[in-house]
Order: sequence, then C-alpha cells, then structure tokens
Amino acid sequence: MKSCKVGIVDTMFARVDMAAFAIDELKRKFPQVKIVRYTVPGVKDLAIGCVILDKREKCDALMALGMVGGVAVDKTCGHEASLGIQMAKMKLEKHIIEVFVHEDEGKSEQDLYSIFENRTRKHAVNAALLAQGGNPLADFAGKGKRQGRKDAGSINKK
Repeated sequence: MKSCKVGIVDTMFARVDMAAFAIDELKRKFPQVKIVRYTVPGVKDLAIGCVILDKREKCDALMALGMVGGVAVDKTCGHEASLGIQMAKMKLEKHIIEVFVHEDEGKSEQDLYSIFENRTRKHAVNAALLAQGGNPLADFAGKGKRQGRKDAGSINKK
C-alpha cells in the first residue's frame, strides 16, 4: 500500500471516542497511512470540519464520525448533517466516509458500544483503501458487508 493521508473529523457529542477506534485500526492495519484529526462540537459541524481539515492537511480521504441522538429533532439534525457531508464530498471531490451511530440503535449501552467500535473500525479500513485510489472495494461488491453488525452475506441463485 502506498503512503497516503486519512483525515478524521469527530465530535464531542458522541458518547464514545470514535476517533480512537479509527486511529487504532489504521495504525494496526495500515502503518504507512498518515492520520490527522480535527474535533468539532456535533454532527452538523462535521461537513465544515472535513473541509477545514482537508484545506489544512490535503487528505486523500476523510472520515466524518458522529453520533445521532435518539429523539426526533436529533434524527432531523442527523439528516441535515448527512446532506452537509454530501455537499462537502462534492466540493472536495473526494471520499468522506460518513460514520454515524444512532443512539437508539443499541439494545443496551454495551450493544451500542459494540456498534460504535465495529462500524468505526470497518469504515477506517474502507477509508484507507479508498485513499489509495483506483477501485479497491470492487472485490467486496455484492458480499453483504455491513458496518456496525455482523455481515449479512451474499444471496446466491439456487
């Protein structure tokens, strides 16, 4: 794998240090990847955080890590944040892997914690691969890969 830079933008609102998972995963699996981090207050700040970090650091790919609360207004804010991230992707013309965990996804706090960790680690790998350019995820197309839970697997013709 060639040397590249992955930018990580995370939030203070998340109840788990998502960036710590991403950084650990990248250091363990891709030691040649340079990692830069920028922390913002909440999910609606992630898009501008990505633009600012990329302007400062010229990243090859970015991750936007955040938690969306469980009530209706939080869901709306999460949707708005996601739209902002889509606009930032178009502006920067590069991948920003959106890694959102919704507070009401977990059956318990331990389950929620496992979703935070699983989703963030799996997407850190995706970010590193996409930062390389080309089409590195093509071999995984149609495989039912999931981030946050166990993979669903492929459906095969009988």
